Formats: sequence, C-alpha cells, structure tokens
Amino acid sequence: MARCIKDNIIEIIQFECPPLQNITCENGKKTVLVYDEHHCCQYYACDCFCEGWGDPHYVTFDGQFYNYQGNCTYILMKEIRPQYHLEIYIDSVYCDPVEHVSCPRSIIVSYNKLVINLTNNNLIGGADLEAFENNVKLRLPYSRNGVRVISSGLDLILSIPQLGVNLTFGATGFGISLPFEHFGNNTQGHCGTCNNNKADDCMIPGGILVDDCAVMADYWPAIGANYEICTPPTALYSAWDNTKLTSKPCQAHPDCNLLDSELFKACHSHVSPKNFFLACEYDSCHMSNPAVVCTSLQTYARACSQLGICIHWRNYTYLCSKLHFINCKYFFNCRPEQNTITMPTEGCFCPEGTLLFNKKTDVCVNKCGEKPFTQFAVVFEYNCEECICEKASKSVTCKPKTCPDINPEICTEPGFVLVNVTNPSEPCCSKQCAVGYTPVLEVPDGKCCPEIKCEPKKVCVHKNMEYKPGNNIPVVDCRECSCTWDVDPKTQLFNIKCGSVQCNEKCDPGYEYVKTTYDDCCGKCVQTHCIVNNNGVDKILKVKSDVKGSGCDRITCIKVNGQFITDKYTVQCPPFNISNCQPGTVQRSPDGCCHVCVDQIKGCQVKTIRDYINHNDCQSEKRMDLTFCGGDCTSFSRYTEPGLSSCSCCQATRSSNRTVNLGCVNGHIVTHTYIHVEECSCSTTNCHRAGAGHTLAEDSQRKRSFRRP
Repeated sequence: MARCIKDNIIEIIQFECPPLQNITCENGKKTVLVYDEHHCCQYYACDCFCEGWGDPHYVTFDGQFYNYQGNCTYILMKEIRPQYHLEIYIDSVYCDPVEHVSCPRSIIVSYNKLVINLTNNNLIGGADLEAFENNVKLRLPYSRNGVRVISSGLDLILSIPQLGVNLTFGATGFGISLPFEHFGNNTQGHCGTCNNNKADDCMIPGGILVDDCAVMADYWPAIGANYEICTPPTALYSAWDNTKLTSKPCQAHPDCNLLDSELFKACHSHVSPKNFFLACEYDSCHMSNPAVVCTSLQTYARACSQLGICIHWRNYTYLCSKLHFINCKYFFNCRPEQNTITMPTEGCFCPEGTLLFNKKTDVCVNKCGEKPFTQFAVVFEYNCEECICEKASKSVTCKPKTCPDINPEICTEPGFVLVNVTNPSEPCCSKQCAVGYTPVLEVPDGKCCPEIKCEPKKVCVHKNMEYKPGNNIPVVDCRECSCTWDVDPKTQLFNIKCGSVQCNEKCDPGYEYVKTTYDDCCGKCVQTHCIVNNNGVDKILKVKSDVKGSGCDRITCIKVNGQFITDKYTVQCPPFNISNCQPGTVQRSPDGCCHVCVDQIKGCQVKTIRDYINHNDCQSEKRMDLTFCGGDCTSFSRYTEPGLSSCSCCQATRSSNRTVNLGCVNGHIVTHTYIHVEECSCSTTNCHRAGAGHTLAEDSQRKRSFRRP
C-alpha cells in the first residue's frame, strides 16, 4: 500500500493479508485458492459445477437440487455483468410417449463470435450425438477461436482452455464446470449463482428470490435463441407439488440401490448419493424407458471421478453395462482425453501411451508413424488404402487406393475363361473389369466354353466413382454437374453434364444476402434484424428498437456476440397517488401504460402578486392584490400519429370586474376597472390548425418575416 504523508512524500506500507479461512463447498467440490480483486491476497473459494440428468434433474452451481419439466430453450448460465460474453443455453423437449416429462435435446454455447450446438438426435435409447457450428456439422476433434470439441464415444466434450471452462453433454445429461476466479458471483439462470450459497440460487430476473427453483426455471426462457420465443410467466405462482407425481405406488429399480451400496462407499463422505437416488427413483416411476435410471448412476459416478474417486460401476449392472451402452473396443471409466482436456470422464479411449490410428476405426498405435508409417504429412499405404498422418489432429486420414484402369483380357481359346488375377506389383488391385463395367459370363456362338465380357453399367464414372442418372457429381467448384441418360458412343457409359451454379439470393425477412470469399461459389444470407412473432404476426426489428407487445410489454432487439436476440421487458410506471392530482387531470401517458396527472402544487391555480395598478400615467394609491392563472397542464402531441394529441392551457373559469381610483400626474383622480380572477382550470385548446401543412421551422421563419422593416 502507498500513503501520501506531505509535500509529495509517499510512504510504502507493507500490506498484511488476512489469515486463510477454511470453508466447505456446498456443491461437494474441493476448495481452491483464488486472488482477491486487487490480485494481492488469496482466499478459499469453490469452483462452479452445474449438472442435469434424467428427465431432467438439476443441481445448481452451489449444489441445490430440483426437478424441472420444461419444453423450450432456456438460459442455463449467463454472466450478470458481461466480462467474457459466455452464454450457455439448454433446449428441452417432451420426450416420453406416456409421461409428461422432458429431456435435454441440445446444449448451445455462445462465446467469442461462435455458436456451438451439441445435439442428441435420439432421446429414446442410445445417444446419436452431433456438434454444429451455425447449422454446419462439425468434424471432430474441432478447434477454433479458443473453443475445442471432442467426442469420448459416450459424451461430447466442449472446452475453453483459456477460461478453464469444461462442458459435457450426452444421452445421460450435461455437466458444466466453471472456475470461480473467472465466474464467481457473476452467474444467473437455471444453474443459479456461483457464490457457495444455496439460499439465493432460486433467483428470477431482476434479483427476486422465490422459494422453489422449479418456479424460478420458468422465468429464464432464451428469447430469440434457437429460433424460439417462449414467454415467461406474467405472475409468480407456486410450482406443482412434486409429491403428486410420486403418489402412485411405485418401487425404485433395483439398480438405484447401487448408489447407496458398498460399491460407491468411497465417495459417500465426499458427495451424498441422496439426490441421485431420489432422481433414480423418480425416473423409475415416470419414464417408460427403464434405461433412464442409468443416468443417475452415471452422473453420480462422474461427480466422484472429478474428486479422484473412480468407480467401476458398470460391471455390477446388466441394464447399464458397457456392453449395452458403449460400442467401442477400449472403454475406460475415468480417463482424461489426450491432448485436449484434463477433466476425467468415461468413454472410448486408447490405452495409456497410445494414439487413435484413424477416426473411422478403433485401432490404437504407439505413435503416429507406425505400421509401417513414418512421419507427419507422409503419404503411405495401409490395408489397401492411401493414408496420411495429419500433424494438426495427430491422427491418420485414409481413402481408397486408386487403381489404374485395366483393359479386360479376351480368352479366345476353347476351354479358357476369364478370371481375376492379382498383380504382384499391385497387390491391392486385381485384373478385372474397369469401374463402370460389370463382368458377364456368356457362351459365344460357335464355341463350347463360356467367356467373360465386360459390359457397361447404366452409370456415369468420375474419378473411379460410379454415379446413377440424376445424381449430382462433385466435378469442379462452382459448377453443378449431374449424371444424365445420354450415352457416350465410345465408352457406352452415361455422360456427365455440367452448368454454372445458380445462387439463390432470396433471403428470409430479417436477412440480407452478402458475398463471401472468392473461394465460395455463392454468398449467404446473413441476419441483420431480429424477427419477432408478436400476436401471431412476424415483425422485423432493428437493433436497439422495440415493438409494443400485449399491454405494457415491450420487445426490443439486441445484438450479442454477432447474434440477434430479442429481449422482453415491461414498462415500469412511477408511483402514482391520485390524491396529489388536480381534479379532472388524470389520464393515460402517451404510451398508454401509466397514469399521469397535473400535481396540485404545480398545477393550474389562482396565483396572486401584490403590485401597483398603472394606466395612462395614472397609478393606484397603494399596492393591490392582483390575481392571475398559472401552473402546469397536461399536453402532448404525437406527430407520428396525426390527430392523436391533447393540448390544454391554464385559463380563468370565473372572474369579476373591480374598480379602483387612480391618481394621475396632472392631479386628476380617475376610476379604473380591472379583472379579478377568482378560479382557474386547464381548458382544452386546438393544437393543430386545420389545413396547416407547414413545419414548425417554416412557421418560425414566417413569424420572423413580420418583423422586417
């Protein structure tokens, strides 16, 4: 610390940090040391971990457990004060044909100008997981703009190494891990606040706390995200009673009892299995697919593995065994994915010290360069395929070996037939009919023995690939080629016909067609406005503009990380007390939402000044009480909506004539009559003159012209 003493003399004082205080993490995780806001002293804190599984069951960042059956896209987590501009959404849909329960269909992550969608295409049964960026399917592993996505075979794993963010998503649910040093005390949404305090996790927008997190969850729809607009409730209500759903006689699946057994005993003292057993019991009673109970077991096992406790639980259950869930050669319960993230997870991995040879196979090799491969970027042949060891992904990409065209042999001697023979110099290529031709065995006229003849198929051939008529063929960029029914007289194969690519430049409302790089044939439609469905009508909104919804609701358009998002808010009216109003002045504000009036103190009323009355060089003998009308009257004029105006002026409504004697400079005394105002009120006037077509500026110029000499 520095302290100014006097005369620009500064004293440096050694700052003593307070002693470390031990804390207990409400979410069951281990404490971590973080620096304070001055990056001077350290203190203990708890990292943020939120998860959801089953149909679904949630545990917030601070360990609060609740059930929620939503059917929309919701905000799982967003920053209260945007710093890293990270937003995570969940898309939940009703997924059971019998019960009214929902499942997470996808997790959407918005960060650093990227929107990554992790999707499960099969909600009933084994997961069918895919990752998309702007609706384009990703080839995994993927890395761009600081975001990495890999597959463990069981889950998709997204990480942001720079921020220490890890997210898993699979058939069983999701898990979000955020470091406290970056996101502590700055999260909101379904996952609650990350401050090691369960009491404030059930918070709705505006900082209002509710008793039940299932009620809170309804208030976090992701307006505009994932092309959905789900409106939050208009008033607070109590969540439906969960006991109603479990009132029917029901017994938990036997596999649920594993959670409280000796199998997980090593983890019980660190993470309680209570909530996971309740979730497992709930799923046993309300899901028609019995395998859903496996989600609670797997989620608890994952929580244990993150504490360094690995449970090989799948060996003790037939329903959830890896033979039923995992289709891979090498399965591990607790393994960090190599070269990507260190968070332990279960899935398909190569044994320690080996690498995956090819994304399309389950072959593991000691190094990229084995069998008998040598170095990166070197093309080699393996299993009759041409392969290359890519340095970026440290894996091998292969494609079928290209064989030279072969002219078919013709057997002319009696007793000889055509057979396939392997060329010793090209063991992967056989002497046979060329691509596009098929061998046909026939006995020619005048001969006894059959012969094989290569006859053309009804196909087109391009780069040793066959295409049926009507199919598109990738020949040249920016050219559309297809296989026709026209026969080439030389080869007897069908011809390929090409034409220029016809770009569709018509875009949906709210989008604009823009040219992209020269490498792309066509441009693309880029969103420029928000699209809002207001009372069944689609409207286009510019950024920072708004549209009136029902009542006093307003919908505004904002742009976040390149994404156009609509936000819904309600006009807040100031406090209004009719007893403070001038009688007859209460009316609606111009937007029609709030009551306004003229204040009694500031409103139109009789006012008095004490002064002499002067008239034609004559003056009253003493000061008189002179009254007049003054104060505010409510008025407005909407120039965008002609005719919608209200104009009033403060005028006298009751007055009387009074007389007074005035003394003149010539010595005469005269009698003078003046008006004494007794009552005032706001009187309506005409704001717009009939037929007036000039602007205010023109009117001002005309007035000035009258003063010219």
